[in-house]
Amino acid sequence: MSNFKFKLQKLLDIRVNEEEESKLFYSKAQNQKNIVENKLHELENNYKKYSDNTTIKDTEKELEAKEIELEKAKKDFIDKRIKRRSLEVLKENKILEIKKEEERLEQISNDEFALYGYIRKTSNL
Repeated sequence: MSNFKFKLQKLLDIRVNEEEESKLFYSKAQNQKNIVENKLHELENNYKKYSDNTTIKDTEKELEAKEIELEKAKKDFIDKRIKRRSLEVLKENKILEIKKEEERLEQISNDEFALYGYIRKTSNL
């Protein structure tokens, strides 16, 4: 197991980095959306103070744009998470395959030792 090298490790590392970047972008988009949403609520609450309706409509348009940006960032984040996870599954499967092969080889060695011991014991009788 010590000489196991996952051939796609560099790709897995890249996918992990991409996922982290995407997670940061998603968080920033979420924060920006929340800021605009709070601004809209504040404008709506202070409607009497801000009688100009265009400010609210502009903010509503900005909120819609931020929501679209947030959805894109979320989809990108989910896609990158899926890609990373699929590589991790490949790596885990390869590790299991190598462990099974090592166990099979060890079992063959144990069987040979047992056979030699049996032959030695029966030949001495």
